[in-house]
Amino acid sequence: MSILLSEDFTFIVQGITGREAVNLTRECLDYGSKVVGGVTPGRKGRDVHGVPVYDTVQQVTEAVGYVPNGSVVTVPPAFTKDAVFEAIEAGVELIVIVTERIPRRDVAEMVELAGMRGARIIGPNCLGVIVPEVCKMGGIGGPAKDAAKAYAPGPAGVMSRSGGMTTEISSSLTAAGLGVSTAVSIGGDAIIGSTYAELMPLFEADAQTEAIVIYTEPGGRMEAELASWVTDNTSRLPVVAFMAGRFMDEMPGMSFGHAGTIVEGKEDTATEKIARLEAAGIPVIEKIHEIPNAVKDKLGARV
Repeated sequence: MSILLSEDFTFIVQGITGREAVNLTRECLDYGSKVVGGVTPGRKGRDVHGVPVYDTVQQVTEAVGYVPNGSVVTVPPAFTKDAVFEAIEAGVELIVIVTERIPRRDVAEMVELAGMRGARIIGPNCLGVIVPEVCKMGGIGGPAKDAAKAYAPGPAGVMSRSGGMTTEISSSLTAAGLGVSTAVSIGGDAIIGSTYAELMPLFEADAQTEAIVIYTEPGGRMEAELASWVTDNTSRLPVVAFMAGRFMDEMPGMSFGHAGTIVEGKEDTATEKIARLEAAGIPVIEKIHEIPNAVKDKLGARV
């Protein structure tokens, strides 16, 4: 099993004729993902690696005879909100937004509409979602051959604000013989569609997932929300955290990492985050190579 994606999951790529989207589409197809259409206004009748291109999402649904499960949005920031609104109103349920530098007000409006329509947004400024050997949605893991090396099926769910660290963590778990159930690059912006705490119920309900690994940085309140969720819901899943940027506590005023890495006060510092996570029973690891052993310690006799 897994979360978000499955073997019969279908999706489209909005902005498919852009350079990044062309490469992304090829990578997903090579991995075995079912990309059933692309959208670029004014480009109907073309194709990208055999994927037909249409002017609108509605045209895709009419051509394939159903509403695809998901959409990868790669359009420029000024047009992202319109593209996401179009997908949501067409009935698409999972939207991965790759685009970065989207105005915050636009992101807030997209997230609000998704909540009203029962859709889920991953991102923006993310690499997407992967279920090893099943489906890859977005640029996560890079080319299919590289993704296959880094992501093997296993019991650990991975969530990360950093796209690159999603793969680094997953690769360490794969190399240690553990593997990954589902990995989600949630995006590094200050406002995103799905936080750690919001994804936890999905992992909690997934029989394959037996532990969670997260990547975190100073700044933002997502870790506090996760710690509260784990405690309040008596989660069955042990969680291990890897934190980068601890040095920021000694260098006030320095910018580090992602747009969401905004230290507004003492509660957002690395020291306070570590204390809060550990109080919730979540160990914070200092080095990537230590992650697999920390997960094995949590799983005990199950591995």
